[in-house]
Amino acid sequence: MSTIPSDNTLDSTLAMKWDGYLFISKRCQRLQTDVFQTRLLLQPTICMIGEEAAQIFYDAPRFQRQGAAPSRMMKTLFGEGGVQGLDGEAHRHRKQMFMSLMSPESIQQLADLTQEQWRAYSKKWEIMGKVILFDEVQELLCRAVCTWAGVFLEENEARQRTADLAAMIEASGAVGLKYWSGRWARKKTEKWVENIIENVRSHNIEPPEQSALYVISWHRGLDGELLAGKIAAVELINVLRPTVAIGRFIVFLALALHEHPEQWQNLLKGEEDYYQWFVQEVRRFYPFFPAAAARVKEEFEWKGYRFPKGIRVLLDLYGTNHDARIWEEPERFQPERFRQWDESAFNFIPQGGGDHDTNHRCPGEWITIELMKVALKVLTESITYTVPEQNLKISLSQMPTLPKSRFVISDVRLLNNAMV
Repeated sequence: MSTIPSDNTLDSTLAMKWDGYLFISKRCQRLQTDVFQTRLLLQPTICMIGEEAAQIFYDAPRFQRQGAAPSRMMKTLFGEGGVQGLDGEAHRHRKQMFMSLMSPESIQQLADLTQEQWRAYSKKWEIMGKVILFDEVQELLCRAVCTWAGVFLEENEARQRTADLAAMIEASGAVGLKYWSGRWARKKTEKWVENIIENVRSHNIEPPEQSALYVISWHRGLDGELLAGKIAAVELINVLRPTVAIGRFIVFLALALHEHPEQWQNLLKGEEDYYQWFVQEVRRFYPFFPAAAARVKEEFEWKGYRFPKGIRVLLDLYGTNHDARIWEEPERFQPERFRQWDESAFNFIPQGGGDHDTNHRCPGEWITIELMKVALKVLTESITYTVPEQNLKISLSQMPTLPKSRFVISDVRLLNNAMV
């Protein structure tokens, strides 16, 4: 059995911070391999890239998620006790709770609520000088998803709730003050949501039966018991927070429109397929989540290499979406490539791979696509705006990343009869 190639460093934590989204792919290219071993935070870690690696990574008998994500991430981004850290039947049972919220009718309801918010915010932007699109879009998404989920927001609290959900996302790859801000934001948000769930269970609040708040509040685990209040809060936040995170994809979408004006004519033809391809290419091309983590459940062999039990494994999501063996000219923005895409569950993995029902693939992926399509149609058909000079550089060392300016627009005008 061959030895897994190594990057021959004592610890690569600082190198990962420096290289960011390119950490795994750069070393795979240098070592001419799809898999290498290193140490991160002094822990032995195996890193993988590519479609074949994804097929193995999402093979449930080989890998588990319990204990895989760094504790810093569990205390900011994911929350402790949520579905991301479950395996086996416990994971499948909890995952079905989320999947029950993903009917086409339910997703369309969220899309409609989001479009209403776009309309309201577009009217507000008309009287503003400059608009920081990222900040505004996160807030409108927060309002829409809270309404959809059955969570009532006071008019004056939307901005703070948005800021807290955003802080959890920002803290996922941060150190210092930004990390501790994310910890504090999670603590506040969990307390807020747990109180709401307690009020549902005591019948002081009666949310719609199909809402996320109702479904999660009354969900019973494999033991037949209601989820502990804190766990239920974590899971409801796992509906709210990822929807706010779509704001990043929407900013990248706006950036793509700005950087590739030749695409406008294709979009304005009104072909639904092209809207889908454009959204998918934004999700493939721009950096969202860098990698997914798991631990080896039982020792196995792959490609002549031994994967010892318990070792942490990272799958390069960004690198796989830019793998030249899968995508012709991967650094070129080309929506038409999705005309021929084979719809593999393992070669296009911006939000994870495998099966939505059984694997650790984001159950909100369909929501992401639909809300991006809503945004795309607003930006191309419902408003006009100017993109002033600004710093649109995207740092691949920053995780998660954004254009430096957070994408500023000005001179917003709502077109006649738009979004009516």
